[in-house]
Amino acid sequence: MSTIMKWDGHTHTKFCYHGSDAPSEQYVDRAIELGFTRYTISEHPPLPAGWIQDPKLMRELAMPSEELPLYIAHAQSIKRRYEGRIDIAVGLELDYLQGALPFTEAIVAQYEKQLEDVVYSVHYLPGKDGVMYCVDYTADDFAANLLSYYGSMEKVVDEYYNHVEAAIAFAAKLPMRKRIGHINLIEKFSLKLPPIDEAQIRSRLTAILPLLKQGGVGIDVNTAGLRVPSCGKPYVPEWFMQACAEEGVQLVYGSDAHRPDHVGTGWDWFEAQLKRV
Repeated sequence: MSTIMKWDGHTHTKFCYHGSDAPSEQYVDRAIELGFTRYTISEHPPLPAGWIQDPKLMRELAMPSEELPLYIAHAQSIKRRYEGRIDIAVGLELDYLQGALPFTEAIVAQYEKQLEDVVYSVHYLPGKDGVMYCVDYTADDFAANLLSYYGSMEKVVDEYYNHVEAAIAFAAKLPMRKRIGHINLIEKFSLKLPPIDEAQIRSRLTAILPLLKQGGVGIDVNTAGLRVPSCGKPYVPEWFMQACAEEGVQLVYGSDAHRPDHVGTGWDWFEAQLKRV
């Protein structure tokens, strides 16, 4: 197959309040040291007010609205600073927000000309008391507020993939490069929660494949799950990578770096998989 571009397509910055306050230069310098030739900065944008009920958690999830223009300017400055050394792509990790799509549409409309890359992720599901909860906060929170609400892992997983399908439909309309973030994030706590039926995952991902192809939406081959003790594997199954490659769905490695030393983690696994497809 052709040469694999060494591209980290999912990374964070000091504007992420559940990550590191390390300067972006430390992340990018690490990427250059490891031989990457493209690096996407993809921070979480603001969320609608009160999206999550817990005020402390809400503050940690995303930057306040007044910081978004500062972040875009920051990413553009890093792009200019490293021109000729590494291709920096200015991006965002947008969230699929059920019932609040106009909020995301407004961000896209405002920054469409600046955004080169969008990672579009499902982090939230409706749960207990009819409010939104993170699927990736803690295993205890998942059990108390999602598993108890849906009644079984099968039902939670189905609702998660329903959201992923809706996310693909939205992402298909975006004019810039776009891909679905960590498509199997629902497995983050798989070693602490009741087991998820592998046949269910295979069935839902198989049905999702043509939607990705038709929409021109790629996949963030997110290796962060390798760093999570309750998961221990990437958030994209190897068989699904093979299927995506066969259908021409773009596969982009993503470290999901929240600290400089996360950059490049899992790249060897990703490269080995691509060499097999």
